[in-house]
Amino acid sequence: MGQLGFDFGVQPKRLTKVTPARLSTFDDCPRRYRLTYLDRPTPQRTGAWAHSTLGAVVHNALRALFDLPADRRTPERAAALVTEQWNDAGFLDAAQAQQYRERARQWVAEYVEHNDVSGDPVGLERWVSAPVSAGDGPPSLIVEGRADRIDERDGELVIIDYKTGRNAPDEYEARGSQALALYAVAAARTLRRPCHRVELHHVPSGTVAAAEHTPESLRRQLTRADETAAELQTATDTLEAGGDADTLFPARTSRRCSWCDFRPSCPDGQQAAPAARSWDLLAP
Repeated sequence: MGQLGFDFGVQPKRLTKVTPARLSTFDDCPRRYRLTYLDRPTPQRTGAWAHSTLGAVVHNALRALFDLPADRRTPERAAALVTEQWNDAGFLDAAQAQQYRERARQWVAEYVEHNDVSGDPVGLERWVSAPVSAGDGPPSLIVEGRADRIDERDGELVIIDYKTGRNAPDEYEARGSQALALYAVAAARTLRRPCHRVELHHVPSGTVAAAEHTPESLRRQLTRADETAAELQTATDTLEAGGDADTLFPARTSRRCSWCDFRPSCPDGQQAAPAARSWDLLAP
């Protein structure tokens, strides 16, 4: 039996699937987007970066902590989890790695001491995905991604993102984060509970930067995401049709070229800024 309904020859709009990481990468540098997500085989990359290793260890340790029963989530156990998760990739030498391992142990222990970790999160590294629209029309995007942590407070979801960078974030950074806003929208649709609050937890300083989104602020972030997604999808489609890769995905050079993962495969980036050493982005 044929499909019920009427066919007036109108093709439904194709939904573009995006993650905050893809959108951010394209906004920062279209060429890096192409090298990361489109070119196959994947072009040559740099080696590991110490600051990325450090961030991954802290994230993994905190995730492992919440997998434990509440009465075992102690500062001492948190510090031990850092040791268990540790690796030296990207550090200058064993001495530098040991120095930052001890720092990370202290950061995570103090985080557990000064924050309530007794409750069980709704999600840890939780994958959320939902069709969304920036306006009143049908969905134009499928927003998805993996949130560090999703809590529930007073019947509403809270999106939590851990940070380990040099500078502590503030409320404006939390409110302006497209990633947090998109996670809030996708989590609300996936888990069927309201979600307006987003938080950046800066583990080294203990700072918690929080923002309460309104429907209007979330809509602005969705509109921005929709515009970026349309641009990157047009560029991708044109590339697949035989368009010029460098024209469609130009390099957007900046000082970030010093530590771009694809610096070995990007002559423009090599000319734009000197190469950083793999440990240069560590906090002093």
